[in-house]
Amino acid sequence: MALSIATRQLDGVTILDLSGRITLGEGSVQLRDAVRDLISKGVKHVLLNLGDVNYIDSSGLGELVSAFTTAKNQGADVKLLNLTKKVKDVLQVTKLYTVFDIFDDEASAIASFK
Repeated sequence: MALSIATRQLDGVTILDLSGRITLGEGSVQLRDAVRDLISKGVKHVLLNLGDVNYIDSSGLGELVSAFTTAKNQGADVKLLNLTKKVKDVLQVTKLYTVFDIFDDEASAIASFK
């Protein structure tokens, strides 16, 4: 299943609801383009909802780190929401869990940008 991305706004935060797989090729490119597009439009608060992401490979992890770095360099924030067990495990094994701000509920995540 390819990656699908739905974008919505809530309290000044742009939420990208991701669904499917973030893998080498199409999935990681879609994520990169979506985040870079938002940052280039001046969006400062981006929340990636990974609740429906069932698989992420090393390329997908690279894109998450790239999105985080790109945002930071532009004075923006990228935070993660609703990690599935698989994605959480991968982030913990790679020690990236400590790099990202990660939330289990949307209200806390939105509030963290204030």
